[in-house]
Amino acid sequence: MKRLAALVLAAPLAIAGGLACAQGWPSKPLRYIVPFPPGGFNDTLARTIAAELPKAIGQPVVVENRPGGNTIIGTEAAAKSPPDGYTLFGAALPFSVIQSLYKTSFDVTRDFAPITLAGTTPNLLVAHPAVPFNSVKELIAYARANPGRLNYASTGNGTSNHLSFELFKSMTKTFVVHIPYKGSAPAVTDLVGGQVQVMFDNMPNVLSHVRAGKLKALAISTRKRSPRAPEVPTLDEAGVPGYDVTVWFGVLTVAGTPREIVERLNAEIVKILASPEVRDRFAAAGVDVVAGSPAEFGAFLRSEVDRWARVIREAGIKAD
Repeated sequence: MKRLAALVLAAPLAIAGGLACAQGWPSKPLRYIVPFPPGGFNDTLARTIAAELPKAIGQPVVVENRPGGNTIIGTEAAAKSPPDGYTLFGAALPFSVIQSLYKTSFDVTRDFAPITLAGTTPNLLVAHPAVPFNSVKELIAYARANPGRLNYASTGNGTSNHLSFELFKSMTKTFVVHIPYKGSAPAVTDLVGGQVQVMFDNMPNVLSHVRAGKLKALAISTRKRSPRAPEVPTLDEAGVPGYDVTVWFGVLTVAGTPREIVERLNAEIVKILASPEVRDRFAAAGVDVVAGSPAEFGAFLRSEVDRWARVIREAGIKAD
């Protein structure tokens, strides 16, 4: 009874403490953890928000790139941060698959609080111009005739382009060797240079190289063609029926952060994303802005975790 009474008395104090924290927030700079190196769209999203959010909240936002460990290093750092509204985290598709591939000290649905889904984009299947195939069907035929002769790049184990290609291999019964890199920039550099032959990557990271003739686009990963590259067929159209992968980017904070702070962050970040200048800039890069509520993003995250757990299990995808 004494313990119950103590808990009852403590509850209002905890609520009051949370309200006080929310009312005094922010009183110092925020940090925005990105579990990838500079150069990819997740980093671009973070730096866009870091440039605009201080205008609304009156405090700087410092971007911390913490790559490594297949995004585990940065994700763990965010998960273990205090739930005080001073930590933002840049999540992307790998966030929803990490626990299906690795043992982690955190739980992606328990230890994080969604703020907003920021945007979506297809992965683009691209190849070096010198490869002896110009379509998905020709790629499949070449890979089957030459098992292990082709190398594909990814931005690391468990990333969207790794999973996209492993799903492609599973659905086409082909064997292509995986070469993981520490981020998109070095992977694309080696692809353009011919050290690797093919890869899936987020459209913003490779579309300019396609337009410049340095890479050739074979297909996109979503079920619908992209208005940014309407001439590029989908994987489903190009010979892999049912293939569908949408890459997403979102913003989270630490679970337990006062609701008032989460709602304020949501309102301000959605306002940034909805601005015509940001929408147009992201659209030019191949990203469609979404910008919704924390509840909508939370439901989306849970569905993505469930979906990828099923895909990984059924396709037998393993972390290299």
